[in-house]
Amino acid sequence: MAIGAYIKEIGRGQAGARSLSLAQSQDLMSQLLDGGLSDLEIGAFVLAMRMKGETLDELSGFLAAVQQRCLKLPSDRPVVVIPSYNGARRLPNLTPLLAMSLAQQGARVLVHGPRSDPGRVTSAEVFHDLGLPPADSLADIECAWARREPAVVPTGFLCPSLQRLLDVRAVVGLRNSGHTLAKMINPVTGARVLRLVNHTHPEFGLLMGAWAQRSGADALLLRGTEGEPVADPRRLPRLEVWLAGQLREDLSTPAQEGVLTALPLLPRERDPATTAVYIQAVLGGEKPAPSPLARQVTLLMSALEEIDAPAPARAAQSGPA
Repeated sequence: MAIGAYIKEIGRGQAGARSLSLAQSQDLMSQLLDGGLSDLEIGAFVLAMRMKGETLDELSGFLAAVQQRCLKLPSDRPVVVIPSYNGARRLPNLTPLLAMSLAQQGARVLVHGPRSDPGRVTSAEVFHDLGLPPADSLADIECAWARREPAVVPTGFLCPSLQRLLDVRAVVGLRNSGHTLAKMINPVTGARVLRLVNHTHPEFGLLMGAWAQRSGADALLLRGTEGEPVADPRRLPRLEVWLAGQLREDLSTPAQEGVLTALPLLPRERDPATTAVYIQAVLGGEKPAPSPLARQVTLLMSALEEIDAPAPARAAQSGPA
């Protein structure tokens, strides 16, 4: 169907907009990603969806289109996939600390996101100051994993058409559906993937839970720290683990309640160099890791252990149906 017909459905305002089916959503996103639309049509789509909000069917259809155009990364072991698209604004960006802590414990980790973002400190910039350059080839990714380091993959290499959609933000000043899809993509083939998906609003958290259930995903859902999928170092958020589309309360943890009695020792500045020095000190044992982040690492390693366990063991751990 022509893009104008789709925009007519979704662009009627918050009260009058109609949702698209899964098939329509996949067709619309395919047209957008393949470069067949004008800048005006792309802008109309972005603003219409921003006002309407995505349904589960629409997100599923959009994601199917993105997945078809995403680089395929083979792995013979489960991979923790960490989308990092917001960067630091006020607090240090500790997503690289999370990724490197997991890799240090033997997890295979892939972090994807932009190389830079004006006004923010991206994970790629912190990784650069840690001596981990971006992976621009499959060989680079395999080498990082062989060194027990996170593979840091720019979105422009992972999925160029998705990066072009993300770049629309620089023109219109608003995030769009692409930023949500970036949190959900699975670029790995040959092994299960444990995706970290953060949210800001409770309603979006519920939507991501419905997506995990429908798609049978392995995922950790949490309220992000300034939009990053790392536990707030000051207060533990609820960490919700889904395995094969099932919510696993035994692997999840509730949000920390009550008044904070102590704050972690964090760097005063948030620039990449200062953050990198702090991360090196934590990984080297010179400084303690913030307890919420340490808890997140423990839960992720437990989830990975179950994912990697033989089928009979997984059945026993999950308990009776």
